[in-house]
Parts: sequence; structure tokens; C-alpha cells
Amino acid sequence: MNARPALRQNDYSPLAAPQLGAWSPALSVSVVVPAHGGQDKLDLTLAALAAQTYPAHLMEVLVVDDGSRPPIRLPEIRPVNTRLVRVEDGWGISNAVNTGAKAADGELIQRLDSDMVACREHIEALARWHHVTDYLVTIGMKKFVDAPPVTPRQVFHAGHLGELFDLDGAVASSTEATIAKTDGLRKSRNPYHVCTGPTFALPREVFHAVGGLDPTVIRGEDTEFSYRLAMHGVVFVPDLSAQAIHLGLPSQHRDRERAVRAVEPYLAHRIPLRRDLRKDRGRRWLVPYVEVVLDVTDTSESVVRQAVAAALDGKLQDVVVTLVGPWSRLSPERFGLSDPCFELRLMRDLFANDERIRLIDEAAPTPAPTPFRYRGPVDVPLHRATLERMVESVQKDLAGVLVVDLPDGRTARLERTSALGRALLLTEAGEDVDEVISATHGVRHEPPDRFWPAPAQPEPVTIPAPPAAPAAEPVPVSVEAPENSLLRRLKSALRPN
Repeated sequence: MNARPALRQNDYSPLAAPQLGAWSPALSVSVVVPAHGGQDKLDLTLAALAAQTYPAHLMEVLVVDDGSRPPIRLPEIRPVNTRLVRVEDGWGISNAVNTGAKAADGELIQRLDSDMVACREHIEALARWHHVTDYLVTIGMKKFVDAPPVTPRQVFHAGHLGELFDLDGAVASSTEATIAKTDGLRKSRNPYHVCTGPTFALPREVFHAVGGLDPTVIRGEDTEFSYRLAMHGVVFVPDLSAQAIHLGLPSQHRDRERAVRAVEPYLAHRIPLRRDLRKDRGRRWLVPYVEVVLDVTDTSESVVRQAVAAALDGKLQDVVVTLVGPWSRLSPERFGLSDPCFELRLMRDLFANDERIRLIDEAAPTPAPTPFRYRGPVDVPLHRATLERMVESVQKDLAGVLVVDLPDGRTARLERTSALGRALLLTEAGEDVDEVISATHGVRHEPPDRFWPAPAQPEPVTIPAPPAAPAAEPVPVSVEAPENSLLRRLKSALRPN
């Protein structure tokens, strides 16, 4: 089988994971366990890890002490290769996970909370998928129980979780219902939603490629991290065999209303796909919804000014404009009106202080974490409805790229960041990125009419003759469309010289 198959959307059906207990693992795993106090629960977590079916010589455990008082200690029952790492700078669970990942030697990073008791097959179940291909994130299951009086030794010797906990009375994670409804996430539109932290595994290279967890995100840090993983192009695979017990009920059970409100600001600013959290018009968000990329090389300031105004004044306001040009050529030295870079300097002085406009020499491979990117000719200004309708079009079938074929043979395109990320993970040197996106997400071509609609033509107005004048036929008068209408500008821009 192809070690890097072009999986469609999040459908991992073509992959066949090895059967538990009937294969030979080869990848090393670093289990990162962030801890802030809770020594008694941590002892149970480590006892469960000491009983794992994954080969001991391929597994290390890093317990990251996030400023515990008294300091965390390693208990007697623990995996053979267990290390205690103390946080020196910063605080919080994201910072602790990052600290552990930096110290990790394993090819896979497995995150596990310090109040989780994993079944014996947990690490094996999640790691086996990564032996099939290397751009997956595997997700374990969890149920919540009030911590019963069990000892680390009982946990270590238990054959399965049902010997220790009342599984029938346990509270299931809400993510399990989502997984069931979406055919194990194969049909999920946003599978990152269920990757909510306490237990997941991924290649160490992928963890670092997206920058790890964000320490500035105090609430919802796991969802924000998973969103960036989605933009990177990974496939999310839940494994029902990777069961675990979370000791204690979730915070939502104590005060659901405040728990939801506390996380909303972090997700609203950082996950543009949560449109339900961005209903306030006129707001500026940390991560925009669409990046508009325009190449302004050898273009006059007046043309660029018109294009930028159109991009920022559309129905879809949640955008940022990137102007690509040789900005680094502009020296700080004195220059005159005859300077060959006069137009560039004029644009720089005009746009440099607008936070919605970026001046860069070369566009990045993807606009991550922004979920969409528009590219089109700078001399074809956007209609007010263009971006809104393009996004609406690709969201219907989750297409990777929408290409609009303009009348003069040029194109404008809307690209889905997660599709670009997937293509960059899979393409070989010289391979056409759109061909890969066509296989994984789909590339669609459409005419420009819907995205650059013609102005509505008003009905003819009949003006009656003056009363004193002889009777005459009504004179039909057509009200002319507004001067310099978008349609005429578009036709003019596309007319060959």
C-alpha cells in the first residue's frame, strides 16, 4: 500500500491499522503528562502506563511538573523509562505540554492528562495507525467518573477498566456522540472539534511544524491547537479501542454556562470557521477568515488602491489584504519623483499603517491559520459579493479550490487552507499541487457571472406629457446604470490593449 495515500477529506477508510496484539511496533512514543498537583491521581495514571501493551523499550513517559507545591515526585509503580521534567519558564497546560514535547525523544508524541487512567491497549491502539502513514492525529476515548478508592497496584494488575470503575455509570464524553454520528469522523465537516486534549497522538514533526500549543490560549487550548493541525492538512482518526477513564467530572457539569462563556473569546479570535462566534459586524479578529493576495509588481498605485478598496469594502468584512511586490528593493535612502520605484513607494506610504493590509515580497505556501485565500488579477476588482459567494460555494461540498475562469483567459481562485496543507504534505518535487488537491478535496471551475454579477437594470420610467401640451405618446426613459459600474470596469479591465 502507498505509505502516503491521498486520503479524501477526512475519510481514512483506505487505511488498515494492524490488529491489536498481532503486530510488531517500530516507532518510539513519548507520552507527555502535564501535571499541576494531584499526586494521587498522577500515581494512578503512571500505574496504568506501566501496564501498557506497547513495548517498554519503545515508550518513554515525561511527567512535566507545572509548578506543583509540593513538587511532583515519581511513584514506585511507573513505566521503566519515566522522566520528571520541571517547567522553568511560563505556566499553564499548553506551556507544560510544549516543555515535555521539546524534551521528548520519541517519533510520536502522545499527550495524556495526569488524571486519566488508560486501558492496557491505549498507547498501542493510537500508535498503530501512525505505522500506516505519517500525517494522522489519533484520538483516544474517555469517560468521566468520580474517583473511587483504588490503588496504583490495583490499576497495574487490572486486566481491563471495568474491574476498577463502574463503566455503566460513567459519563461519556460528548465527543463520542459526534464520532458516532459522523461515521467515526469520516463524514465530519470539522473533525478537529473532537480532538479535545486529554489523549491524542501525532508525529513529533507535525507537533512542532504547527508550533505546538499556544500558551496565550488559557481556555480551549486543545481545540485551538487541533484547528491549526487541521489547517496543516492532517487526518483525524478516533480509535474506540483506546479507552480511558477521566478521574472527576468535567467542569461543564459544575457550571456549564460559565465554562462555555470563558472559552468563547479565545475561539472567536483564533478559529475563523466558528462563524457563530463572529456575529458582531465591524469587529477585527486576530485570525481573519479570508486572505486576499494581490500581486502588485509593476502595477500603478491607482489600480492597487481600487483593488484594495474593493476587497475591504465587500459584504464579507472578515478579511486581510496581502500585497505581494518587491518591497525589499525600497531602500531607506533619499529618492526623487523620477525614482523607478515611485509607484511602489507611493503604495508603501499609503498602506503601511493599515493593520488590514500586509506588504510582503512573496506569499507563504499557505495562509494558515486563515482558512481561505483568494488570488486574482489586481486589475479585476472584487465585487461586493465575490468573496462571500465564493466561500459559500466551496463550503457546500468542502471543495479544496474554486477556480473562476475570467473572459480573457485568466483566472481568480479561492483556496481552502486545509487542502493546501494536505497537498504540501503529499506532493513530490515538481508535482502539480492542484492535481493532489483534486484527489483529496476537489478542484471546481465556474464562470464569473455569479461572483461578479452585473448591476440590476432598473425598469423603464414612463414620464407623462405636461398638462398644457398636446396629447402625446408616453416617452419611455431608461435610467442609466451608475457610471463606472462594476460590469463596465470588469469588461474594460479585461479588454485587450
